[in-house]
Amino acid sequence: MSEEIVQGSDATFEQEVLKSEVPVLVDFWAPWCMPCRMIAPAVEEIAKEHAGKLKMVKVNVDDNPKTSQLYGILSIPTLILFKGGEVKETVVGVVPKKKIGAIVAKHV
Repeated sequence: MSEEIVQGSDATFEQEVLKSEVPVLVDFWAPWCMPCRMIAPAVEEIAKEHAGKLKMVKVNVDDNPKTSQLYGILSIPTLILFKGGEVKETVVGVVPKKKIGAIVAKHV
């Protein structure tokens, strides 16, 4: 995993995501999820392209059920863009990098 990506957890979610000074793209995923692995390269590229303007946080749904339940994660991968502690955009499933990039571009 690239250095631009933070491992989020139930314990760190508020600090890493909700209190972030920059927009945060949260990737809700699990190691066993093949679609999650399919979008991982696109997510990493976007994190690198927007380093300093966007924070990328990955949350393993198996290890962090509280946060996953709080945001109604029923299917993975789910990407949620937070800005100012609020949900701004949600994308579920495997989508092209271009679509993820367009969502991010509206908020950075």
